[in-house]
Amino acid sequence: MKKITYLVSIAFSVLMISCGGKEEKKDGFSMNRQKAETSTKKESSTDKASTRIDLKSTGVGPITSVDLEPLDQSLADKGKAVFDANCVACHMIGRKFVGPDLTGVTARRNPAWIMNMILNPEKMIKEDQLAKDLFMEFNGAPMSNQNISQEDARAILEYLRTTN
Repeated sequence: MKKITYLVSIAFSVLMISCGGKEEKKDGFSMNRQKAETSTKKESSTDKASTRIDLKSTGVGPITSVDLEPLDQSLADKGKAVFDANCVACHMIGRKFVGPDLTGVTARRNPAWIMNMILNPEKMIKEDQLAKDLFMEFNGAPMSNQNISQEDARAILEYLRTTN
């Protein structure tokens, strides 16, 4: 029985080695076969909403502009505490999770857009194209409204400025 298993294993290994590589040699020529391109457009990293840069859109909500002054570390520390209490279930700094990786988000989004997304994600997903695109990119997982105050949203924004 051991001999049969051993012989079948060797035969299978020889078969796998002889079939591998997808390289054909005919009359001294070698040809590498590649999968044909399909007509469907493949999404590149620049097409993804999470990596797209849009610093003009302010989104939909009460915030129309935010004046960013030099980083306020005490406000950023408060923002980290609010972020840790409300946002880490879905967002990570440094990696994609349920929601997008927020590392460097302030370099990709207008500060007013970020605050409006924090304050009223449902309205943003319904009315803002970038928020709709993010919703689709992250498998239709909506950002839940955490009932964050404008003051706390500003603190979170300050914290996110430290992740660049």
